[in-house]
Amino acid sequence: MSEAKKQTNGKPEYTLEQTRARRKRDCALGYRLLAVQKWGDLGDGHISARDPERTDCFWMLRYGVSYHQAMVSDLVLVGSDGQLVEGDGFVNIAGYYIHQPILEARPDLVSAVHVHTGWGTPFSAEGRPIEPISQESCIFFEDHALWDDEEVQVQSVAAGRRIASALGRNRAIILRNHGLLTAGDSVAEAVGSFIQMERVAEVHMKARNPKPISAEAARFAKKDLTQFGIGRSAFASMLRRHIPDPEMVNQ
Repeated sequence: MSEAKKQTNGKPEYTLEQTRARRKRDCALGYRLLAVQKWGDLGDGHISARDPERTDCFWMLRYGVSYHQAMVSDLVLVGSDGQLVEGDGFVNIAGYYIHQPILEARPDLVSAVHVHTGWGTPFSAEGRPIEPISQESCIFFEDHALWDDEEVQVQSVAAGRRIASALGRNRAIILRNHGLLTAGDSVAEAVGSFIQMERVAEVHMKARNPKPISAEAARFAKKDLTQFGIGRSAFASMLRRHIPDPEMVNQ
C-alpha cells in the first residue's frame, strides 16, 4: 500500500487513518492467505487487528464470509463487550472470546491468529511443546506456551483470559486438542508466524525419531531468523506468490 508519511528521527510516522487502513488491508489479506492454504473452509478461525485509535476494539471478518472472498468492507469493528461498533454483519463471537482477552492482556500486540489446520490440530492433541528439530522450529524456541485445558469449545471471556494468561509474553501458544494460535505486533507478523508454526507442527508429526539440536544452537538460529521479523517476511513472500495485487481487497 502506498502511504503518505513524514519522517521523524529518520523513521516514518503514519497517521491513525493510514495505520488503520494498513491493518485492515492486511487483515483481509491474511484471511485470503489462510484460504490459499485451504484453511478455514468451515469458518473455523479468525484474525484480529487492533484499532489504533479505539485500542480496546479490534477488526475481524464478519461472520459468514468465505475467507477467499474477504474484503476490507467485510471487516467489522468489535467492542470490548463483544458488540458491533462499526461495519455491517454479525460478530464472530467465538473469535471475540479468544481475541479480546489476549489483546486486553497484551497492549503490545496488534493481532492474533487462530484457525484449525491439518497438522496443528493433531499436534495440539498430543499436548507437547515444540522442540528445536528443524530450522523453522527454532523460531518458537522458548517463545511459545501450551494451554493444557479441556475447554476446546471456548464459549466465554473467562476461557479466553485463561488462554491469554497461558500465552504470557510468548509469540505463540498451542491450545491442547484445539490447535495453534500466534500473536504479533502487526497483522503481517501474526499471520506469517502462524503459517510458519503450522509447518513446524507438520515436521513434528512427520518426524518419527527426531534429534533436537542444543539449546545454544537453537537460540543462535532463533536470533538470526527473527531479527528482521520472520512473520512479516513470510507474509510478504506469500503475498508475492499468491496475491500479486494486494490492493484488490480495498475495491
